[in-house]
Amino acid sequence: MADSPAIETQGLRKEFDQKVAVADLSLRVERGEVFGFLGPNGAGKTTAVKMLLGLVQPTAGDGQLLGEPLGFPQARARIGFLPEHFRFHGWLTAPEFLKLHADLYGMTGERAAAQVDDLLELVGLAPHRSKRLRQYSKGMLQRIGLAQALLNDPLLVILDEPTSGLDPLGRRLVRDIIHDLSDLGTAVFINSHLLSEIEVTCHRVAFIRQGRVVKTVRLSELDDLMMLELRAGNLTPEIITGLDRFSQKIQVNGETITLSLSHAEQIPEVNRYLVERGADVYALKPERHSLEDVFVEIMSGSDE
Repeated sequence: MADSPAIETQGLRKEFDQKVAVADLSLRVERGEVFGFLGPNGAGKTTAVKMLLGLVQPTAGDGQLLGEPLGFPQARARIGFLPEHFRFHGWLTAPEFLKLHADLYGMTGERAAAQVDDLLELVGLAPHRSKRLRQYSKGMLQRIGLAQALLNDPLLVILDEPTSGLDPLGRRLVRDIIHDLSDLGTAVFINSHLLSEIEVTCHRVAFIRQGRVVKTVRLSELDDLMMLELRAGNLTPEIITGLDRFSQKIQVNGETITLSLSHAEQIPEVNRYLVERGADVYALKPERHSLEDVFVEIMSGSDE
């Protein structure tokens, strides 16, 4: 069903004996969307990915990939996957390795050969096609793994730490490939700890904490989130209390006040408020909220 989301889950839960690995996985990823999946170690990300792929049966809840139930063979045939910890056949060359996976997909000889050549060019490994995989660096293995994940022209690609071990040029290459996939309508689901890469790659991100999705953020919204540090004199307790009209997160350290603002237009409003009430404003220092700032706030217990 082409009009269905790439991923849609409702209350997926997984328990191992008495331990809850995933408490409530409820999310929706649209076709062509690049979606980040963020959380600390032990938050349940790996188990969540295994449930999506049909490798682990949920204890409760429901989900669909490409409009089909989790684990449905026809849907799985249109999914590409690169795990974080992979072991490839070190005695094979890159074309032999990709041809092996093409055989598993049932791809014909001519189609497989053309696809293998195209993918080796795409990931920048064509000059190394005669080398055995055991001779590849970590970054080169990461790129051949990405080629393997794209071999079946997937409608959904799930990548677990896709830029691990890559240098800046390799990360840019992977980022460009992901954006091209998105432009073609392929959804990309990324699990990564590299927040800087997620921030420049994804459209939206979901934060998972203690096995539960606690917040989903569209990254374009971060452009408006600001952290304002100001220094002012003649600050009365009443003036400081009145700042809560602009922010629910206020830190006061003498004449220095830090506020979290929802948009940049609030900065002159804050300045006007202080001046009109007799405060002496010496400095205003706005800084854009980064994805790391949001991550730290959410994982420390604040979801707003």
